[in-house]
Amino acid sequence: MKKISIAIVMAGCILLSSCDVLTQVANQFASVANLSNCQFDLKNVSNVSVAGVNVKNLTQGKLSATDVVKLVAAYQTKKVPLAMDVNVDITNPTTTQAAMTALDWILAIDGTDLANGVNNRSYTIKPSATTTVPLGVNAELADLFSQKGLDALKNFASSFTNEGVSSKVGIRVKPSISVGTTQVPFPNYIKLEKKTGKS
Repeated sequence: MKKISIAIVMAGCILLSSCDVLTQVANQFASVANLSNCQFDLKNVSNVSVAGVNVKNLTQGKLSATDVVKLVAAYQTKKVPLAMDVNVDITNPTTTQAAMTALDWILAIDGTDLANGVNNRSYTIKPSATTTVPLGVNAELADLFSQKGLDALKNFASSFTNEGVSSKVGIRVKPSISVGTTQVPFPNYIKLEKKTGKS
């Protein structure tokens, strides 16, 4: 009788364990499927620098000697790196959590593609909540200013401050989800845009 009782208990434990695993898998698939219900928005652009110089220093004329050296060197060597953070909001309007395992992106400014990359971090977007995904962007601007000079570079930088004219920052994002061990991307890119500077 004891052997039978132990066997029954063990079978029960295995069954409960299997149920837990199935529940976890079901919850995972539900989170994955729910990503398609989420809304993507370009929240803002921050920490913008051109050739290693903060754009506010460049546009407000508060350049240090080091800043001047960086800008002149960038212009002369025709290497003008742009660095900035593009923050994308993902809003989950449902009552079920959503999951994302990667986010491919393509950045454009005023209609010109400048950079692309992928954020490979996994995110869980809670029900009725918004999660911000930061994308560190690095691009080369030399081709845009090779003929127009430093004034054009200053005008471009000013578009990322309140004093400047407006530029349209666009980013196309394609989320991916994990199904088992397979990474499955969305079929199409989601296009997001935002004006910077003055309208």
